[in-house]
Amino acid sequence: MELTIGSPAPAFSMVSSEKEIVSNETLKGKKALLLFFPAAFTGVCTKEMCSMRDDLATYNNLNANVVGISTDSIFTLAKFKELEKLNFTLASDYNKEVSAAFGTAYADWVHGMKGTSKRSAFVLDENGIVEYAEVLESAGDLPNFDAIKSALAS
Repeated sequence: MELTIGSPAPAFSMVSSEKEIVSNETLKGKKALLLFFPAAFTGVCTKEMCSMRDDLATYNNLNANVVGISTDSIFTLAKFKELEKLNFTLASDYNKEVSAAFGTAYADWVHGMKGTSKRSAFVLDENGIVEYAEVLESAGDLPNFDAIKSALAS
């Protein structure tokens, strides 16, 4: 399913690396940047998450909750967050339901892994309406962070 700008985000609920619920309801009232990524501890994913860590003040100034999402377990994400000193929420889509609902799941990724999250970025407004959507086919590409910042600023 492809999400369109102006449509409500699909209903979702995940557990964070801190074992807290991350859902449409918990994110309401503030803009949200949802960053789906294929796998913790891989080169490009680490680069992306560390760049978010290093630029988090910009996103805080834009009044945005940043949530990194992968199909890794909460335990893997907790270790990834600890080792990389990530300062924002990481949420586990271990059951691959949220990635499927957002249209950002590989049918077949590397080494036969199915349902892994594609690298994607979604900006939701304070009411959960999609303001920006970018789904990348290549796991080696990074989202357009300038376009994301523009969407958050509007």
